[in-house]
Amino acid sequence: MTALRPDLAIIAANVARGTRVLDIGCGDGALMAALRDARGVDARGLELDPANVAAAVARGLSVMQGDADVDLVDYPAGAFDYAILSQTLQTTRRPDLVLDQLVRIGRRAFVSFPNFAHWRVRLSLLWGGRMPVTRLLPLQWYETPNIHHVTIDDFRALVAARGLAVEGSWFLSGDSLTSAAAANFRAEHAVFLLSRPD
Repeated sequence: MTALRPDLAIIAANVARGTRVLDIGCGDGALMAALRDARGVDARGLELDPANVAAAVARGLSVMQGDADVDLVDYPAGAFDYAILSQTLQTTRRPDLVLDQLVRIGRRAFVSFPNFAHWRVRLSLLWGGRMPVTRLLPLQWYETPNIHHVTIDDFRALVAARGLAVEGSWFLSGDSLTSAAAANFRAEHAVFLLSRPD
């Protein structure tokens, strides 16, 4: 089995065995396959890119082509134990509304995203005056699917404004975990586990 991207490995390690999962923006289904094979999870997926849908289906996964901005409303409330949105939030038109749907559909929601307040991003803007191109943000500004440049502190504020509970948070610098101290400055990626308080 191919090693999972670091944020996906964190999610996979924290999904309970035998649960029902909806992976939104599932790509080629790497996380879904890992959850199915290692944790006995009933994993379903929603993916915009038809080539990724075909790749996931070829793995024997249940994936539908769809758009998180418009198709999540069709899922019933509480239909899944977990809704997962990995490195997709910043590509949606209305991240706030997508987040609302995640915690409606899933009893818990994992969200991972690149942190645009990381010190290398700040340095690139300060010294070069240009949008950064890094290992984790490898595309030029005009070809990136990222349309919202979210920071960890922005996301925390959105979660608080929506009245959501943070059950867990993990921060990555490169491919390694880093502490929560100054995460908005030090972390390149963040993973949050959220729920809606009863």
